[in-house]
Amino acid sequence: MLSTGALRAHLLAARLAGPVATARETSLRSYRLFAARDPRVTLGLDPEQCWDEGDLLRLMARKCGVSGDPRHVSGPDVIDPERTLAALDAFADRLAAAVVRRAAVLFGTGHPHRLLGFYAALADAVSAAGCDVLTPAEGRRVDITTRFGVRTYNLEYARGVALMREPGVRAPGSEPGAHTHSPLPVRVALEAAATSGGGLPGLVVGDHGWVCGAGQLGIEAIGLADTDDPALFVGEAEGRVSVAVPLDDAVRSDYYRPLTRYVLNRARLSQ
Repeated sequence: MLSTGALRAHLLAARLAGPVATARETSLRSYRLFAARDPRVTLGLDPEQCWDEGDLLRLMARKCGVSGDPRHVSGPDVIDPERTLAALDAFADRLAAAVVRRAAVLFGTGHPHRLLGFYAALADAVSAAGCDVLTPAEGRRVDITTRFGVRTYNLEYARGVALMREPGVRAPGSEPGAHTHSPLPVRVALEAAATSGGGLPGLVVGDHGWVCGAGQLGIEAIGLADTDDPALFVGEAEGRVSVAVPLDDAVRSDYYRPLTRYVLNRARLSQ
């Protein structure tokens, strides 16, 4: 079993925590946009409270370990590995609880290039433990507004994990899917699940709009979030996201494998 100390060392070495690649300027810009209720960063969450930039900076300092000093405006942002470890424990505990009650689980990611393997391993484990891994609305078209205009994607599943792909023929070995923050895919998936007669998931696992969109609709949701994703931490603070794990969500995909082992061991789902 991977020890807490070994995982802490890995988090720092892989820059999943500690000084991360996300720039302080990027994080602060996200906090400004969230305070203005910009949908690009609220990710489907409709906050109950009025969060200004100062509130968000204090929240992110508490949840992630970023500097709470508003005069610190440049350089790499920082995530406290102790906060990551504590959140991973809580994440694993919620996954284990879902397995105990045999809840149906929906996995989805807006970071398929980096995080598909992490979620797919969890999907395999909960499926082996007797949970249904849902794949509603497969192949459904979803139109998402981006800074480049409206883009059309298809909702697809890879190894039990929902992701968005541009329509068209893909060559073997092509990119696994599109990077998106939108809550529209989870809304489409949940609507299809509700109308199919199969029922809604008891847990949604993912990132970006998958977590916030599900949590906003009252479905338990857990996920991963970077320092420039304040919506998940606001959702956690307001009680609509069960767990938000602070870490860099865009490092090499193989760097997440030790986290997979740690979560599965903690949840007693190792195979």
